[in-house]
Formats: sequence, structure tokens, C-alpha cells
Amino acid sequence: MSTMRQVAERAGVSAKSVSRVINNDRYVSADVRRRVEQAVAELSYVPNELARTFRSGRDAAIGVAIPDLSDPFFARLTREIEQIARSRGLAVLITSLGQDGAEEQSRVEALLRRQLNGLVTTPVSADQSYLKPWQDRIAIVFIDRPPAGIVADSVVEDDHGGAYAATRHLIGHGHRRIAFIGDSIATATTARRFKGYRHALRDAGVTPDPSLIRFGPTTGREAGTAAVDLLNADLPPTALFSSNAWSTIGIIPALQIAGYRSVPLVSFGDFPLAEAIRPAPTVVDQDPASVGRAAATRLFERIEHPRRRLKRQIVLPVPLIARESCCGQETLPVPADPALAI
Repeated sequence: MSTMRQVAERAGVSAKSVSRVINNDRYVSADVRRRVEQAVAELSYVPNELARTFRSGRDAAIGVAIPDLSDPFFARLTREIEQIARSRGLAVLITSLGQDGAEEQSRVEALLRRQLNGLVTTPVSADQSYLKPWQDRIAIVFIDRPPAGIVADSVVEDDHGGAYAATRHLIGHGHRRIAFIGDSIATATTARRFKGYRHALRDAGVTPDPSLIRFGPTTGREAGTAAVDLLNADLPPTALFSSNAWSTIGIIPALQIAGYRSVPLVSFGDFPLAEAIRPAPTVVDQDPASVGRAAATRLFERIEHPRRRLKRQIVLPVPLIARESCCGQETLPVPADPALAI
């Protein structure tokens, strides 16, 4: 098996230059990079990650802690981070935190004890101050939601603006009784989206109706049940705003089973095969790949320049993608068979 020293001799450079090329150091000339990469290929050299770990005291990896890997938003986001990390020769260790926040600290700290190079995490509890002792030792970037109790880099989306645009879109189609379905008002993203929804209604001269608001569903099935219950009420909504894609995935089949096949609907967040559904749901496009790229870029900037103290919050725009669900029938159909309602 070839060694780094042999690669350096073949390329006519120092072992330190070989290390810089392998670690994708930006301060390497194109000529040196070309010669080292050629020598690596000719000698079939494979870096000894275990030895590198022993020398640095850190795993050649970053950690990603998210609420639920089965959520399409977080799955796509994580995949983008993983691709960027892999291009830098780093592995990614992933853990799910759940939604209630009870196990956030223990699960995140279990990752951090691996002596990682960096951490990307989504806050799910009400306080992230437990991470203060770790900040001087590891780069940390928060995603989707800003942290509480700590000043740190974060990448979030314009939740308020996206929800405002979604609600205004429905108002523009003549709707005044617009239902809001979300998980927990204690979740920062849901709270900001609910605020945008209320803001849009009030700007249009519509007083928000508490009977059209449903908080609590934490699964797609529960969100679907909530949507059907709203539509079965004596004074039902004429349109629905779902505050996350996971809820929307449960709402759409529940409406179809109950006979509500043309309900005007906007989802905060797109999801796979959404365009194949008829009518296809209008969505606020979160673009999780952009969130992942921005988070990974910021994380590696922080790893490479740890002395920079300025912490930033990056807010990404979320455009509205209008589809059939808001452009077709504007009045709700009566369920074909009330017994099918769930």
C-alpha cells in the first residue's frame, strides 16, 4: 500500500502539499493539485482516515440532527449536506430528534461526543443554551428554525412571507373562509407561518375565525382527519392552508376518501410526486436543497475560519408555485358518502 510520502515524491512536492490537496485546501496552485492528483491515481493511494482521526482528535465527519428523516423536506436537505460533505472527504452521521424536544439534548450531545468537525441541527426544544460549552470546540449551524438561548449561525426560510403569499393567493381567488392546519404553535416555523396567515387575512379586511384553525396534528393522518372535520362543519371553510408538507401528504388522500376532490389547497412545502396528483396542490416552495447547500457552505466557512465571531442568520426566499388546486372549482363538493369521512 502506498503512503503519503511516496505520493509526495512522485508529485515532486512536500507531504504537507499532498495533505492540502487531499483536504481540498483552497490555497493550492492548480499545477500542484494536478500533479498530486495524478500521483494519487498512479499509486492508487487511499488516505488513512483512522490515522488522520488520531492526529486531529476528531472524526473525519460532521453531524446532522433533524426532527424526522422520513419528512421529505429534511430528507432532501440532509442529502444535499451529505453530498457536499462527501466532496470534502467527510462522512455524515445523522440522528433524528423527534418533535417534542424531550430528547434533543441527549441525542445531539451523543453526536458531539464523537468529536466531529461540525454540526448542523434543527432546534426542536425551547432552549439550546446547552450547546454554549460546545461552541468554542465545534462549528454549529442551525437550520429551519433559529435557536433559543444561544447566538449562532442559522439558515431559515421566510416562513411569514411564504404564508402571507399563500393566504393572499387564496384571497385573490375569492376565498374568505380559509382554514389553517398546523402542528404546534410552540414550533417556531408554525408560529411564523400562522402569523403570516393572520396578517394576510387582516390586510384583506377579513377577521380570522378561530373555528377555522386547527393546531395539534403531528402526523399526516391526524392532519387529514382535522381537514375533513373542518369541511364537515356547519360553516365549513372554502379553502385550506396546510402549514407543512407532511400534513399535506395526509390531507390530500383523506379529502379524496371523504369525497372532497376539488378543495382549493395551498401547502407550505412541496413533496415528491405532488405534480402528479389531480388536482395538483399549489405550494410554497421551500427548496430544501437550497437550505442544505446554504447550511453546509456556512458550516465549512465556520470550520475553516473558527476565529470569526460574527454570527449570521441567512433567510431564504420561498416562492409560491400555483397549480391546479387553486385554479379549478371554487366551491366545495358535498361528500359522496358521509360514511366515508375519516
